[in-house]
Amino acid sequence: MLTKEETEKLKARLSEESVDVCFNKGTERAFTGRYWGNHLKGTYHCIVCHASLFSSDAKFDSGTGWPSFFRPFSKDTIREEVDSTYGMTRTEVSCANCGVHLGHVFEDGPKPTGLRYCINSAALVQEKDVSSSSR
Repeated sequence: MLTKEETEKLKARLSEESVDVCFNKGTERAFTGRYWGNHLKGTYHCIVCHASLFSSDAKFDSGTGWPSFFRPFSKDTIREEVDSTYGMTRTEVSCANCGVHLGHVFEDGPKPTGLRYCINSAALVQEKDVSSSSR
C-alpha cells in the first residue's frame, strides 16, 4: 500500500479524473474513457503503480461504455471486496499492489468466466504490443 507522501506525489502527476477514480472511488462517465473503444493489443496496467492488470486478449465490448474484461491478468493482480454504496451490492475491484479503485466486477460476462470486469479508463494505462496493431 502507498504511504501518504507517495499518494500525494502521485496525485500531483495524475489527472483530476484519475485522482477521483483511483483515490475517491469515482466513476468516469460512460463512453468517455480513452480505452472503452480501444482495440489495440497489449497489457493494461495500473495508472498508479504500473502493475499488470488485464490483457487485451480478455477485453470485450460489453456495450456498457467502459473497458470490460472477462478475466484479470492473474488472480493475484486484483483485490475484490463487497461494495454496498448507492443502495446496491456490487463487487469492487482494486489493484492488489497499491490498493487504488479500478471499477467493479459483475457476473454477466461472456464465456469462459462469465465475469465482466468493468474498469475505468482513468485507472489504466496501456502498454501496446508492438508486434500487432489490432485486436
